[in-house]
Amino acid sequence: MTRLGSRAFKAPLALTQGDPKGVGPEITLKAFCARKDQDLPPFFVIGQPELYKRTSEDLGLKVPVEAATAEAACDVFARALPVIPLAPDLTGPAATIRSIELAVEAVAQGKARAVVTNPISKAALYDAGFKHPGHTEFLGELAQRHFGAPARPVMMLWSEELAVVPVTIHVALSRAPELLTHELIVETGRIVARDLRNRFGLASPRLAFAGLNPHAGEGGAMGREEIEVISPAIAELRAEGVDARGPFPADTLFHAAARKTYDVALCPTHDQALIPIKTLAFERAVNVTLGLPFFRASPDHGTAFDIAGRGVADPTSLIEAIKLAGRVSA
Repeated sequence: MTRLGSRAFKAPLALTQGDPKGVGPEITLKAFCARKDQDLPPFFVIGQPELYKRTSEDLGLKVPVEAATAEAACDVFARALPVIPLAPDLTGPAATIRSIELAVEAVAQGKARAVVTNPISKAALYDAGFKHPGHTEFLGELAQRHFGAPARPVMMLWSEELAVVPVTIHVALSRAPELLTHELIVETGRIVARDLRNRFGLASPRLAFAGLNPHAGEGGAMGREEIEVISPAIAELRAEGVDARGPFPADTLFHAAARKTYDVALCPTHDQALIPIKTLAFERAVNVTLGLPFFRASPDHGTAFDIAGRGVADPTSLIEAIKLAGRVSA
């Protein structure tokens, strides 16, 4: 992936609280501690100030926490972690959901310039009546609500070494071939190319498509999806002016020499895309949502309930998400 140039920081970023029982509060506090060394842009959190104060004290981080408004966040950021309070009676999943809603609303109102989301527990949200498969789909609904335009979110995992897009995401592997339609591939490719141009500053993004089958089907001997679905979709993208290539065998697409030939790899299945980037950049990969009228990034890990509250959570992925959001939305 082509490196982004450094840009001046201006308005704050809006961070969501995430699941309060996960590592979100801890890694947010640690990111604040690293703000000078890492040259982070100003950010505020939408959550419960007492949660951050208690977590800071419990972990011995000594981070000053201050209730603030979005308008005052940049000034507060110089001395304390700015937290925009949620209603006191909001706790658990309701607080998690409301934090996401208010972060998008802040961007829509011009009070923030991008959203960085902390990890959520989908299981906990489902138990509370959450009706979306995950963060990405909920953000699509919020885009419609606050920006008045439909959005088709696309998940991209980004690092300096590699960027990948799974064309089908959280579905059983047995369902991927039926979901991998010509229309889905073309629409995904269009969104990826557009956002890499408009947000990441790549004049002519190079999209490499992986095949679904071993050896990209080997001329139809191991499946015809490459011949009947993927190749025609790539041809349509190329006819529209998109630098789309492939389909390539997935097992030869991610070595160092191959990665120099493209800016993003689009893969038919979830694990084809995520295994290589998590191997190359496990701590540093950032989850980015393309296709939205605002920029959203997130650490590429979950709530890590098993280590929450122990002081050992690694904030690197969140720090990288904050850096990327600052640079892309500058």
